[in-house]
Amino acid sequence: MANFEVNSVQVNTLLSYVDDGIIAIPEIQRPFVWDATKVRDLIDSLYKGYPVGYIITWKNPNVKLKDGTISEGKQILIDGQQRVTALSAAIRGNEVLNSEYKKKRIRIAFNPKTEEFAVATPAHEKSNEWIYDIADFIKHQSKNVFQFCVDYANISNLSPNEVNIRVNKINDILNSSIGRIELSSKIDIDTVTEIFVRINSKGVPLSQADFALSKISVNEEYLGNDIRKVIDYFSHFLQTPQDYESIRTFDTEFCSKDIFSKIMWASKYQDNLYKPTYVDILRVAFTYKFKRGKLQDLVSLLSGRDFESREYRQDIIESSFNALYDGVKEFVNETNYKRYIMIVKSTGIINESLIRSQNVLNFGYILYLLMKERNYDSYIIEDCVRKWIVYSILTERYSGSPESRFDFDVKRLSQSEDIPSYIKYQSEAELSDAYWNKILVDKFNTSVTSSPYWRMFVVSQIKLGNRAFLSKNMTVRELVEQRGDVHHIFPKDYLIKSGYNNTQQYNQIANYTYLQQEINIAISNLSPDIYFNKLINQVSGGDKVFGCIDNKDDLMKNLKENAIPESVINMQYTNYEEFLTLRRKSMADKIKEYYDSL
Repeated sequence: MANFEVNSVQVNTLLSYVDDGIIAIPEIQRPFVWDATKVRDLIDSLYKGYPVGYIITWKNPNVKLKDGTISEGKQILIDGQQRVTALSAAIRGNEVLNSEYKKKRIRIAFNPKTEEFAVATPAHEKSNEWIYDIADFIKHQSKNVFQFCVDYANISNLSPNEVNIRVNKINDILNSSIGRIELSSKIDIDTVTEIFVRINSKGVPLSQADFALSKISVNEEYLGNDIRKVIDYFSHFLQTPQDYESIRTFDTEFCSKDIFSKIMWASKYQDNLYKPTYVDILRVAFTYKFKRGKLQDLVSLLSGRDFESREYRQDIIESSFNALYDGVKEFVNETNYKRYIMIVKSTGIINESLIRSQNVLNFGYILYLLMKERNYDSYIIEDCVRKWIVYSILTERYSGSPESRFDFDVKRLSQSEDIPSYIKYQSEAELSDAYWNKILVDKFNTSVTSSPYWRMFVVSQIKLGNRAFLSKNMTVRELVEQRGDVHHIFPKDYLIKSGYNNTQQYNQIANYTYLQQEINIAISNLSPDIYFNKLINQVSGGDKVFGCIDNKDDLMKNLKENAIPESVINMQYTNYEEFLTLRRKSMADKIKEYYDSL
């Protein structure tokens, strides 16, 4: 059996299929992302008979019902959603949602004299040379096209026949053909993805999350659209809370449901640490509830696939939708979400600048929900989640193939009789003495400030309550919260003048520290041995030139808090490489001290 069929479909027929539900558009109630000029260009191309690409539909598998009969699945529009929505807006006059969840019309105007299309403006409405709205014209005025042609000929240099030809070409847009690729219900999601990538002119892969969300959105029997809206609105509230009122106005039916009241809190919640996208929510809810990490499995389950018999059954569809909805509800639960954020912040990761891996946060939430489901005491959950998050960052556990790693981890954790013991065993196996003494030390040999290891060093300082370099009272936490600056211990200008003119040399992260700006300005481009000589004088009763530290013991303590070797006091540029070697080891030791304290 062929994986797909290639044919064409008339615009009018395509829109009728959408209206009748034969082809389901999963994104129909999500914001329309095309600019109005792209809608104009699409209509112009159809008017001129230019090809506008293919749409791709994927037929849901037929499923066996309880009474033994077969239910044929709908076709899901998986590529071409924006084009079909654009046609619906421009030709049928249907409203679309803008990015603020407000309904609006996109009117396309047409000038028969110049055969030019434009996004309609008040100027086009006032002009007698323009058809202000082709959707309205097709629906109403085209019924009296003869009189229109005569009237328009009187204000232009065209004959009534020329006007008629051009006007009929507008109506003929409905009869224009668009290529359609119909994917068989028998092919798996990986094959669908491959087909999409090869056909798509931009080579942009269609994510498996989008496939899954398409399956969810078009299911009416098991509240698929409600599931999608919970995911979509919750994510949107966290990202753009100001659109709350627009959503309430636009979607009154859903907003009257009890589930909407369960996510309203997110529109008032202000925290940038973890702002999950709809993909993150889907991934966490699925992995937690189904104990699987590969979203292609979710697509199969939502289609009713029995992995053993390879049949498609209605009861599997029902149980899968119910389980997914339960997982989504657990994700958006206010207590769960806020408690998890509290745990993350208790690691020292106090804002989004300190972590770049969304998947670390995603799996941390999965672990939290798993352990909560198993009724572990809250303090045990907190300890385990903290350890796992930091362990995942240090090993870059989810940086490669996160789906495969999610699948592996969730299965091992869910099958474990003692999750805390499993986490202890797993982390100790990878965070061995060799890791702390060699591997981690080598990771600091970089100039990339986005390195997770530099960020982990800063996190360790925050958690341990360390002060900023040469500060008597100002902590690293306070500087991070105030978006303070990171400066060089061996001043950059000093190193450049001394021959270290390569950015990868003077910008080594082992040469970085959080430092108050006024202290950095005072140090300027002095060699460490010079500014530390002034510091020694300062802590011996001399003038305070670098911060307020006023005794030597406190100065030595401050160096230790910042993992800076004491020998820096006498160092010049000739000792720079030695300094980097010593500090890398001290930074690794600092992180180990921190990890052991979790």
